[in-house]
Amino acid sequence: MSHATDESANADETVYEEYIMNVRIVAVDEESGPAYRFEAPEHRGIEFDDPEKAQLYADVYFDVNGFEEAGTGERGVPPIIIQAGRDTLAAYFLTRPYTNLEWVASFIGVQPGKIERYRSRVQKRATNIRNRAKEQGHT
Repeated sequence: MSHATDESANADETVYEEYIMNVRIVAVDEESGPAYRFEAPEHRGIEFDDPEKAQLYADVYFDVNGFEEAGTGERGVPPIIIQAGRDTLAAYFLTRPYTNLEWVASFIGVQPGKIERYRSRVQKRATNIRNRAKEQGHT
């Protein structure tokens, strides 16, 4: 992962974080403030106000081997996220603008500390997936 400037991007856009397989987070300077857009092949860009949420979204994306949100509605969840398990679902919910740690814990029915552990598991799995892919020559 790198924090480099993409010279082909617009002047008010920079690559904030670059992952394998053409997945990246782009920092966008907007009038309302900075935004962080997640980009991946076959996935419409989605923007976040917080870079940590964008990074967690990328981790969820790698954890489930990619997903598409088109057709899920404003508050829907892609089926592959639900099928992946509670930890992935919790991490996905943490990326949504209408949630926070306490909301996710209440929704899933566990203490906030358990949600933190769920998030950590997803982040570790995503890192391992990316590292193994790099070892196998995927860039």
